[in-house]
Amino acid sequence: MLDAIRWDTDLIRRYDLAGPRYTSYPTAVQFHGQVGTFDLFHALRDSRKAQRPLSLYMHVPFCANICYYCACNKVITKDRGRAAPYLQRLEQEIQLIACHLDPTQKVEQLHFGGGTPTFLSHDELRQLMAHLRKHFNLLEDDSGDYGIEIDPREADWSTMGLLRELGFNRVSIGLQDLDPAVQRAVNRLQSLEETRAVIDAARTLQFRSINIDLIYGLPKQTPDNFARTVEEVISLQPDRLSVFNYAHLPERFMPQRRINGHELPAPAQKLEMLERTIAQLTAAGYRYIGMDHFALPDDELAIAQEEQTLQRNFQGYTTHGHCDLIGLGVSAISQIGDLYCQNASDLNQYQNTLASAQLATSRGLVCNADDRLRRDVIQQLICNFSLQFADIEQRFNIDFQGYFAELWPQLQGMAEDGLIELDRERINVLPAGRLLVRSVCMVFDAYLQQQNRQRFSRVI
Repeated sequence: MLDAIRWDTDLIRRYDLAGPRYTSYPTAVQFHGQVGTFDLFHALRDSRKAQRPLSLYMHVPFCANICYYCACNKVITKDRGRAAPYLQRLEQEIQLIACHLDPTQKVEQLHFGGGTPTFLSHDELRQLMAHLRKHFNLLEDDSGDYGIEIDPREADWSTMGLLRELGFNRVSIGLQDLDPAVQRAVNRLQSLEETRAVIDAARTLQFRSINIDLIYGLPKQTPDNFARTVEEVISLQPDRLSVFNYAHLPERFMPQRRINGHELPAPAQKLEMLERTIAQLTAAGYRYIGMDHFALPDDELAIAQEEQTLQRNFQGYTTHGHCDLIGLGVSAISQIGDLYCQNASDLNQYQNTLASAQLATSRGLVCNADDRLRRDVIQQLICNFSLQFADIEQRFNIDFQGYFAELWPQLQGMAEDGLIELDRERINVLPAGRLLVRSVCMVFDAYLQQQNRQRFSRVI
């Protein structure tokens, strides 16, 4: 893994296409309205019978301020009182879901996302966690992966102390960029001191892991000023880093219309930002995990990748892909066995449906045999950068080369270009192809030809 990435500008230019991020396969674009609560209850029953462990995702949509780049499902409001009716319905959903599961099923992973989870008051956070503990089997020995997303402008030492007391042991900190001109251009003014204070608190309180999110490609960014941000972030020594490519899609995400398109860096500048960032992080000892993620060598993600046990789900790279993922809250997505389902994305619809004692499931998908096969192929490529055909053939009782005969010329082309190594037994994604692993996965995506590529961000 030491030679995890090799930068090849020519290869990047040819394969830097728009495509899915493969937090699932099939992707959420394929979800449809024929999947509802009956399917969810059926999947929960199977989970209960199999006694599978659980991963819970809790969506808190509220933010006090709008960040112009944001594409999350959110509600911008200064009125903290808006959280109360939402929490009432969220607690109702928790109760309705939990009664279809076995109380002994362990919650190995918990993640609060948003929005800004710490928009909630300390009392509201206490009440919500107490309700979760009442209805789900949360681990009490600090052995679970219990994480929460933090906006340093909405958290202080007392907040961090409360979160640790409630059982959280991982934090993901939104930072994006430290340059004041960039921050003004995206309406997110956040000082290095605010961020450092939260990280110092997390370390003192013995949080197990700290992740920092950065975005390249924002307005007024240059390779030089972004390199300064990366240097400052390295000095904070997070365990993990996510370095996201900003996808400017103002026609889909209304807040992005406030960004001046003329201030966005040119594609060549974005490439330079990423190339320099990779060099800086590699020199500082970080490993490239895949996609946008980097981690220190002793981090669980890096170890799992070495041991080829890394997985991927709607929360990104994970060591808990074997768990059934239960999404709670507006727009939250669940993955339970072969079922994907998503709650209503409209806050009023979500709350009104639960007010009538019904779950807010609005769309989803049940995987068929071909979906399961391709999901496994994509998962192995995107997590391990390699795929042994024998594993797939044994698991699904197929001849790999025969099943994917139509794709073989594309794979051979990628092999000739130096993206992958291909023979009759395996695919290995080469160091020059690892930044472009999504492009390799796209070859196996049976739905991609029917889709509008403009829905997706570019690979780099």
